Amino acid sequence: MSSYGRDDRYGGRSGGGRDGYGGGGYGGGRYGGSSGGGGGYGGGGFGGGRGGMSNRDGMGKNLQSVDWSREVLTPIKKNFYTEDKIVTERDQFTIDKWITDNQVTLEGRDIPRPVFEFNEAGFPGPMVNRLYGAYQKPTTIQSISWPIAMSGRDIISIAKTGSGKTLGFMLPGILHTLQQKKREYREGPSVLVLLPTRELAQQVEEVAREYCGDMQLGLACVFGGAARGQQARDLSRGVDVIIATPGRLLDFLENNTTNLRRCTYLVLDEADRMLDMGFEPQIRKIVGQIRPDRQTMMFSATWPKEVRTLAADFQQDAAFLNVGSMELSANHNITQKIEILDENDKQRRLMQLLDEILKQDECKTIIFVETKRKADELTRNMRRDGWPALCIHGDKSQNERDWVLNEFKQGRTPILLATDVAARGLDVNDIKFVINYDFANNSEDYVHRIGRTGRREKKGTAYTFFTPANAPKAADLIKVLQEAKQEIPPQLYDMMSMRGGKSFGRRYGPPGGNRGGMKRGYDGGSGYGGDMKRGRFDGGAYGGGSSSYGGGASSWGGAARSGGGRW
Repeated sequence: MSSYGRDDRYGGRSGGGRDGYGGGGYGGGRYGGSSGGGGGYGGGGFGGGRGGMSNRDGMGKNLQSVDWSREVLTPIKKNFYTEDKIVTERDQFTIDKWITDNQVTLEGRDIPRPVFEFNEAGFPGPMVNRLYGAYQKPTTIQSISWPIAMSGRDIISIAKTGSGKTLGFMLPGILHTLQQKKREYREGPSVLVLLPTRELAQQVEEVAREYCGDMQLGLACVFGGAARGQQARDLSRGVDVIIATPGRLLDFLENNTTNLRRCTYLVLDEADRMLDMGFEPQIRKIVGQIRPDRQTMMFSATWPKEVRTLAADFQQDAAFLNVGSMELSANHNITQKIEILDENDKQRRLMQLLDEILKQDECKTIIFVETKRKADELTRNMRRDGWPALCIHGDKSQNERDWVLNEFKQGRTPILLATDVAARGLDVNDIKFVINYDFANNSEDYVHRIGRTGRREKKGTAYTFFTPANAPKAADLIKVLQEAKQEIPPQLYDMMSMRGGKSFGRRYGPPGGNRGGMKRGYDGGSGYGGDMKRGRFDGGAYGGGSSSYGGGASSWGGAARSGGGRW
């Protein structure tokens, strides 16, 4: 059994925070700030921050276009694949059965046979050794994409998060670089990987850095929300591989910190999400800086019209690869549990679930909420009541995001609250539970949310709170549940014909009585405040008091005192 006591990690002194998280009020730890100002949640309680996403329309407006018809281009060596003898001699029946068993869809001419083992791919010895040290065998995406990519073909891959796609495009990209003319000092990259979020960029960098190091290749990762200085220095020395988000890369291209004239291998990862986030103009500006005879790899969780248009514009003679049904489907390793309840019952039910979850050895949980404000508010309330919770969203500084993600990954804080955009790039393999506190905007986002668990063939559980206001989305949710052969509450069928907003009253409320504490401003006498008789969370949250966050008269705590436990 895991043991999350409260040993003063998040409480302690009422002041003297660090790293810009402020002191005072909120237990004096990282999320301090007196009366809502000066802390990590500064700016008058909740708001503050950077005020949301910036206008991207002006990005790259000063970037000079390239007339590639007037350029003298160095020849590219794209096709360097030699099929291993074992692969050549493997009987067709075995291959066909493997394709059928793994629900593989392949379209395109002259597609090479898949590889079933790392030593069949033709990788250098150090790369093979590193792969065998970390994994047992290639994933389905890797088995198919490696031979295609090393044959010089463009690829369109419909690939879910956790499919192994990062190594699917990075390893051929590294070998592609080794086939080209050696980079001169200060030259730009051979390989460019574009991604929608800084978290995803950092995770791809983490995977790629060791393999690049083995081959003595220079790597830079550039993304917004962090200081430009070190990123600019990395680029100015010259690199072989750049992993980047569109906005920051355009910034560096505009001021000539780097250029893409040498780039011959382009990867667009999470292409659908980049388009959803409004990056298409920036992507097109960047691609215009890359020679048209490049090799282009596109990976997308879905295959909407917008992604198809991008593929048609950017790729030539592409091989199409999909694993699983083309219909929207959830990971079948995930148990989906739908709970029909009223909006005002959500917080109480969340506390009940977390009580059950945190008794388990594996209890890492991500909770999805609809807005940044709600993420902040719910996190404050939970931490005030002693729960080991942190949150991540787009208004957090890079230092905050990095620290929060590290706390979550290391298991020191097993509960993470997140918005959809912030969690898109989250790559943590041991998340056991997902809770959809607020239902997703659409079925695709729902499937992506719950896909945070059940990674790499592990089992996971996803709880979803579904309210009368969500009724218009009931039909789509039912389709996802039916495809995954999950239990469907009878009330969900009833809601298919309902309009959102009608209350169910108490009929569909969650089990259990009112536990107190998660209602009416979280007043000092809450059921979880004070002595919190829950065993592993004993010790009192913030010492009672009559104000919303305990202690003194200020709304965020003032002289609040932390209990003595770990959380």
